[in-house]
Amino acid sequence: MIDIRELRSRYDEIKKNISDRYMNVDLDRIIADQDARSALLQEVEALRARRNENAAKMKGRMDGETRQALIAEGKALKEELAEKEAEFNRIDAVFQAEARTIPNYAHPDAPVGKEDKDSLAIRFHLEPKKFPFKPKDHVQLGEELDVLDFDSGAKVAGQKFYYIKNQLVILQMALERYAMDIVLKHGFTPFITPDIAKEEILQGIGFNPRGEESNIYTLEGTGTCLVGTAEITLGGYYQNTILDKSDLPIRMTGLSHCFRREAGGAGQYSKGLYRVHQFSKLEMFIYCLPEDSDRFHQEILSIEEEIFSGLGLAYRVVDTATGDLGAPAYRKFDIEAWMPGRGDGGEYGEVTSTSNCTDYQARSLNIRYRDDDGKIRFVHMLNGTAVALSRAIVAIMENYQNEDGTISVPEVLVPYTGFDLITRRS
Repeated sequence: MIDIRELRSRYDEIKKNISDRYMNVDLDRIIADQDARSALLQEVEALRARRNENAAKMKGRMDGETRQALIAEGKALKEELAEKEAEFNRIDAVFQAEARTIPNYAHPDAPVGKEDKDSLAIRFHLEPKKFPFKPKDHVQLGEELDVLDFDSGAKVAGQKFYYIKNQLVILQMALERYAMDIVLKHGFTPFITPDIAKEEILQGIGFNPRGEESNIYTLEGTGTCLVGTAEITLGGYYQNTILDKSDLPIRMTGLSHCFRREAGGAGQYSKGLYRVHQFSKLEMFIYCLPEDSDRFHQEILSIEEEIFSGLGLAYRVVDTATGDLGAPAYRKFDIEAWMPGRGDGGEYGEVTSTSNCTDYQARSLNIRYRDDDGKIRFVHMLNGTAVALSRAIVAIMENYQNEDGTISVPEVLVPYTGFDLITRRS
C-alpha cells in the first residue's frame, strides 16, 4: 500500500492517479474512515492510560471502601476498553482493506490510458517472419505432431488444461534451463518455491485472493491459495524482516507452477497455450535501495530481452499504460513476441512483464532496511518474467514451423535438447 500518512498531503495527486488508472476507489470515504479510526485510537489509548493508573493505585495502601471503589472502577474500565478495542479493530480492518485498494503512484512517463492499445511500443527487435506458406497456429501444429493434447487435458482436469508430450516436453525443459543459465549469469540466486501461499502474502503483494474477478484459486478453509506466479512467494520471503543495507540488492529467481482462474479470459487471443489455468514460469525478483529501483528495472528488462533475442524471435517492448498497470506497479514494461498463428495474419502477444513496485509491496509486507543514519526505511521491490514457458513455446512453435509441418529448434536450445527438429513420432 502507499504511505497512508500522505492521504491528505498528496490528495490531488492520489485522486488523479486513481483516475488515470481507471480504478473505482472512494478516497474521501477512506479518509473519513481514517479520521474515525484515529479518533477511536485516541479513546482506546486514553482508556488504557486510565486502566494503568487504576492498577497502579491498587498497589498502594488504602482502606476497604477505597479498594472496593477502585475495583469497581477497574472493572468498568476493562469493559469499556474491551468495547472500544473491538470497535477500533472493526474499523481498522475496514480501513486497512480500503487502503489496500489505493494504487501505487505511477511513473510520470507511464502512458496514460485505459487499455492495451493505449500502451506505447518503445522498441522493436527484428521484423516479423514471413512464410512462403500459410503458417499454422500452435494448436494445429501441436495436435498434428502429437506434442500437445488439449482434449485429454479438458477431459481429465477441465477446460484450459492440457498435456505436453513427446519432444515438446524436452523442449520445455531445455527452455527452462536456457533461461535459468542466463539469469544465473547475472547474479540471481535460484529457488524452487512453494505452489501455495497464505492469503496475507497475496494481499501484501497486491493480489486479490477472493471475489468474482479474482484470478486466484483459494484453498477453502485453509487461509491459503495456489500461487499465480513466484512473485508472490519470492516477495513474501522476507516478510517482517529488517534487511542489512550491505546485503542489497538481493537478486532471486524462482521456478514455480502458476495457477490462474483466468476469469473473463476468452476469445481467439486466449486460444491454446496462450491463456491457461496452469503453467510453469521462471521469475526474477529484486529487493533494492529506493534510489536504485529505476536502474534495476532496466536491468530486468535487459535480461528478458537477452533471453528472447537469443531465441531469434521478433518482439517489441511496450511501456504499459496506466490503466493496465495493476495496483502495485509504479511502471511496467512488457515484451510482446510475434506470433504468426495469432489472429488472421499474426499478432504480437505478451511473453514477459517486468514491474517496479517501489515500496508499495514492502509497506504491506513490512520489509525494511536500516540506512546509514540508523533510520528504518522500506525497500523497493521489483519483479520480472524470465520465461513463462507456455507462451514462449507458442512463439517458438509458430515462428520455427516448416512447410512440412515439422518445427525447427532454435539454435541456442539444441545443446539442451539434443535434437534440432520436432517431428511426429511414428
